[in-house]
Amino acid sequence: MMLLAIEQGNTNTLFAVHDGTDWIAQWRTATEAARTADEYAVWLSQLLEMRGLSIGTLSGCIVSSVVPQSIFNLRNLARRYLNIEPLVVGENAVLGATARIDKPSEAGADRLVNAVGAHLTYPGDLIVIDSGTATTFDVVAADGAFEGGIIAPGVNLSLQALHEAAAMLPRIAIQKPARVIGKDTVSNMQSGVFWGYIALIEGLVARIKAEWGKPMTVIGTGGVVSLFEGATDSIDHFDPDLTLRGLLEIHRRNTHMGA
Repeated sequence: MMLLAIEQGNTNTLFAVHDGTDWIAQWRTATEAARTADEYAVWLSQLLEMRGLSIGTLSGCIVSSVVPQSIFNLRNLARRYLNIEPLVVGENAVLGATARIDKPSEAGADRLVNAVGAHLTYPGDLIVIDSGTATTFDVVAADGAFEGGIIAPGVNLSLQALHEAAAMLPRIAIQKPARVIGKDTVSNMQSGVFWGYIALIEGLVARIKAEWGKPMTVIGTGGVVSLFEGATDSIDHFDPDLTLRGLLEIHRRNTHMGA
């Protein structure tokens, strides 16, 4: 089985290929809702060829997207160029996980996939922190159920808002500043965003744990969260492959059900 897994966020879309044993290739592209199946196919086929692969070698496809208007084009990519009916999280994919929230249909595909990937790897009650366009805190019960959580603005979204709303503030890249107290505009902003998000993480983790009332393991995933590794004790494990592991497990569950 050569599986194409597509994980689409609001900012970036990850395409990854699993050969049945390992993830053998991964590529990211900017998320553009209007990108057509044909455009995806040209881009993907060129990257596959650079790895000695071809679209014809792909025999499975699973899609997780938080951009509903893109799903049509991603589904057509699988149907037209892979000759596969893709599994789409939130549509035709059985997750094997419960969403114990007031409106289960509102649970984002990315958060459910993370819940599956986290429960597969870590025992007990969990908090999964995933920072992309938004920073989400997901509570996953010991039985694997998604119990709800928190959505906060993402780091880059906050930087963009500062730059666009304040005429004198430049656009900067996030990095750990040498000091908490900044001595110029850029270091002031870097400290506010970096240490501000550390404080956000530490404060919300503490409040979730207090409300939950039982021991919890905290997992950080997503590209932005990795910037905070070594800067806080609130995150127990940094796991960049959590979402892909969840997608792979969901595909396996659905494949075995159909076997």
